[in-house]
Amino acid sequence: MDAVQSVLVWIATNVFGQVAILIGLITLLGLILQRKPVEDVVAGALRAVLGIIILFVGVDLFTGGLADFQAIVSSAVGLDPPAAANTLDGFLGSHGGTVALIITVGFLIHMVLVAVFPAARYVYLTGHLMFWVSVVITACLVQVFGDLPQLTLVIVGSILIACYWTLQPMWIAPFMRKVTGRDEFALGHTTSVLALVTAVAARPLGDPEKHSTEKLKMPRQLSFFKDVNVSTALVIGLILIVSMLFADGSVVREAADNYEEGISEWTWGVIAAFRFAAGIAILLFGVRMFLGEIVPAFKGVSDKLVPGSRPALDIPTVFPMAPTAVMLGFVSSTAVFLALLGVFAGFGWFTLVPPMIMLFFGGGAGGVFGNAVAGWRGAVFGGALNGVLLAVGQAVTWSWLSDTAPELSTLADPDWYMIMAVLIGIGHLTGPLGGLGVWSVAVVFGLLTLVVLTWLSFFTPAKLAQRAETRSASEPTEDDAPPTERDGDTADKGEDSGTSRTE
Repeated sequence: MDAVQSVLVWIATNVFGQVAILIGLITLLGLILQRKPVEDVVAGALRAVLGIIILFVGVDLFTGGLADFQAIVSSAVGLDPPAAANTLDGFLGSHGGTVALIITVGFLIHMVLVAVFPAARYVYLTGHLMFWVSVVITACLVQVFGDLPQLTLVIVGSILIACYWTLQPMWIAPFMRKVTGRDEFALGHTTSVLALVTAVAARPLGDPEKHSTEKLKMPRQLSFFKDVNVSTALVIGLILIVSMLFADGSVVREAADNYEEGISEWTWGVIAAFRFAAGIAILLFGVRMFLGEIVPAFKGVSDKLVPGSRPALDIPTVFPMAPTAVMLGFVSSTAVFLALLGVFAGFGWFTLVPPMIMLFFGGGAGGVFGNAVAGWRGAVFGGALNGVLLAVGQAVTWSWLSDTAPELSTLADPDWYMIMAVLIGIGHLTGPLGGLGVWSVAVVFGLLTLVVLTWLSFFTPAKLAQRAETRSASEPTEDDAPPTERDGDTADKGEDSGTSRTE
């Protein structure tokens, strides 16, 4: 039994926990199933891994700046967390092995659901979020039902996470197709609730064609803002330098010294803004590169292993569709969060820190989905909604997990808050059932998922047939294949020469 557990933990840590390895293996499998020449198989798998590595190099570059920005803003407003009985590190120290088992067993259940039900056609491949959502579910179960036996936690947690991974790409799929214009890959990310609400609520705000962020017209003197890399550096630089004016000087000094000993704080602020913009550019290049490999390679999995399936991928995959919308969403998300932070502090309510990484990725997601249904007005709305959800979510949920991992409330995306609210709410309702309470949660969500998948698979054949026709029509050809690293080079050169996609 210990040997099996060790193998499952190893798989969770070294395959699901390493996104580049996971995507590389899926690409390798897809190309082998298509019986591609060995040189194409090797080159395709390596390019997919390299694309993911480049993507995360970009993420590391700009999230490092966001961490410093977060510390500076927190210092400026003098925030301290409320007391808690446990910490995230402490919780992972006692339940990390359980989380790894939930990831592995949950993915196996997820694959069974995808293989059995025709309506469930999205394979969840966003590895780092597999880990975090598993932590959230485990923490909620322990918080509500106490320190359960590991076997109980693994079985219940695996069922719950498999239901989420199967259903989440499905509920955002119609709007994902509107954003990308294709059905080659789905969205597998914990901002899906925000994207869904934005795509529905922002519709009356504008015309996606007339008001598109990528068609915004600016005065000639401000035309440099049309280059998303330039506008990113300018906007982030402005926000950062204004924050530095109000922050503790020692915190700013420490951030500057971490970059280079003795450098001026203001010089560091300017460089940090440009590094942030450079990180975004690298991220987008990596996205283009790995999409150019994983999408056609997954056709082998879709044709031979799990017929009709599609990969569900991380949120940066939609950013190249509307980069200006990403920036608008991020700025509006940050502005609304900071405004609410001030309001909450005035009333004595708790909001810990500006979660800059979640403000960027969630705000960007809100911007892209809002732009797809209502243009720039929708992008601003989606970003603002993300700011509201993150601020209110922090203020409300910190105490919910105070005995397990309260920091999860400050690291959260909107879907995390939804999962916390549902599990903790139902957990309190089933509390009188004693030891049967935790099992009732798994049974309820498992049965609901099976009912939904059965109904969609067998009682809506017309819709499925129509979707199959759409998929068939959207199969990639040589002319409309996803952008590759070579396309990325061309796009970048176009922006450099003043012919950006916004024109």
